[in-house]
Amino acid sequence: MDLQLKDKVILVSGGAKGIGEGICKVLASEGAIPFIIGRSESDNLVTVAAIEAAGGKAYQFTAELTEPSACEQAVKAALDKTGRIDGLVNNAGVNDGVGLESGNYEAFLASLHKNVVHYYLLAHHALPALRKSKGAIVNISSKTAETGQGNTSGYAAANGGRNALTREWAVELLKDGIRVNAIIVAECWTPLYEKWVKTLANPEEKLKEIVQKIPLENRMTTSEEIANMTAFLLSGRSSHTTGQLIHVDGGYVHLDRALANA
Repeated sequence: MDLQLKDKVILVSGGAKGIGEGICKVLASEGAIPFIIGRSESDNLVTVAAIEAAGGKAYQFTAELTEPSACEQAVKAALDKTGRIDGLVNNAGVNDGVGLESGNYEAFLASLHKNVVHYYLLAHHALPALRKSKGAIVNISSKTAETGQGNTSGYAAANGGRNALTREWAVELLKDGIRVNAIIVAECWTPLYEKWVKTLANPEEKLKEIVQKIPLENRMTTSEEIANMTAFLLSGRSSHTTGQLIHVDGGYVHLDRALANA
């Protein structure tokens, strides 16, 4: 299926590693031009080089997205480089463990800046260009907003915000023909996830326990599977899909846990 993404410029925050890297590589394989926004220039350039080595095209801009001005600068850089924006993937963020008991006002606010404020700011600054292209927005979100996790109030609140903004923007941008959807991630294998597992007392045992609770095939979701859905939602092939929270999670959130042991 031709996703009609050839030469489309797609902003991807956190596009150099993990889920974001997977998204950029899939988009490039479909002929799109990912514009990576990330805090590490070296990581950004490694991913750009990998995409180019595979025959694709990509650009990058180094930005610390917790700084509001950096969001505007990133969008401006993309427009200066390419002259257009056809899509936005809000992806950057981190499950930072700011809990109800362990956190404080400053830590909670910082968590929101790490995880949802830049979603708003990138969309705000990209909006004029997205209106011209009738582009699409995909917000990457997390199960924590729906299931809770414990000891991560900041991240859970931010993801609740991501989900709410998805529906809000879908309504607000109907008149512009801009579609807005979210992908809800549960247990997806990334370098950050691997790093977290290794901090646990019995990492191999804990990972096995987690995997056994994922109903479909008892395995982790891959970054490529998130990326494939992202590409579809950005494409003209999903032309009548907006305001949706789509779970790419092997049934983790909604299916009966008893199924995992069936």
